[in-house]
Amino acid sequence: MIHVTINGEERQFEQPLDVVSLLTALEIDSEKVALERNLEIVPRSAYDATMVADGDKLEIVHFIGGGKDEPQDDGFEVAGKRFSSRLIVGTGKYKDFDETRDAIAASGAEIVTVAVRRVNIADPGQPMLVDYVDPKTYTYLPNTAGCYTADEAVRTLRLAREAGGWSLVKLEVLGDQKTLYPDMVETLAAAKALIADGFEVMVYCSDDPIMAKQLEDIGCCAIMPLAAPIGSGLGVQNPVNLRIIIENANVPVLVDAGVGTASDAAVAMELGCDGVLMNTAIAEAKHPILMAQAMKLAIQSGRLSYLAGRMPKKMYADPSSPLAGLI
Repeated sequence: MIHVTINGEERQFEQPLDVVSLLTALEIDSEKVALERNLEIVPRSAYDATMVADGDKLEIVHFIGGGKDEPQDDGFEVAGKRFSSRLIVGTGKYKDFDETRDAIAASGAEIVTVAVRRVNIADPGQPMLVDYVDPKTYTYLPNTAGCYTADEAVRTLRLAREAGGWSLVKLEVLGDQKTLYPDMVETLAAAKALIADGFEVMVYCSDDPIMAKQLEDIGCCAIMPLAAPIGSGLGVQNPVNLRIIIENANVPVLVDAGVGTASDAAVAMELGCDGVLMNTAIAEAKHPILMAQAMKLAIQSGRLSYLAGRMPKKMYADPSSPLAGLI
């Protein structure tokens, strides 16, 4: 009978045995470990010729890592339709329709917002958005950009539905030209009228959790609080309120307005937003196509980060390598 210490634990065997036999007895694959005998490393090539004797002290180590399978993003659903991309992009401010088309393609977006404007009857042959961005390929989301009253917004979207048959719409009713903040009184009135008229309303709103809940309660299919003023590029200014809106909501919550760069989009997604709508951040970048690609990746990365769950913040250092099993 021999007594051996293995990784600090006392073990006994009926007789001396070589390292291969010992590892076999312990049900350890000799190809996946390193072994030290009495403070001397035993080369793997010498395992079958190295005898383990009474009183020997052995350390057997291996590499550790870990982690579960990566979370998978299954997209989000709005008004009964599922979309794999969580990025919605606008179609304004580009230098031409070619750049608009290429940026949208690079972004991977499946929903594009479109403004409703009068046809230029003086030159009806001018190119139109539908000639470059196919509404059969992308979901058009008519919006009410530039509307300052509920009546204007409702009238605009009724015309949009007549033009393209779209019932899924984005409502925004602005309060003033300087800030482009939403007028929530008019927004609420417009939302009620549109929902009563059979529209599926995705609504641009302030980052007020109470108002956001009211919009959901009257039947809006998505809540779209601003991150910062439209076109400002300031990024998420009030993460606390956004988090509250997300926690309270039973419909998708998408940040709308204020995103300036890819990191802003990632922050919004890490808060738990279902998506982000942007236009200026891509269209006014020095290289819109590259920025569209960056935004696509930022949305995906931010969502995966949210699903993975960030580590807790701590006051002091915490070693990344486990102390258990330390040699």
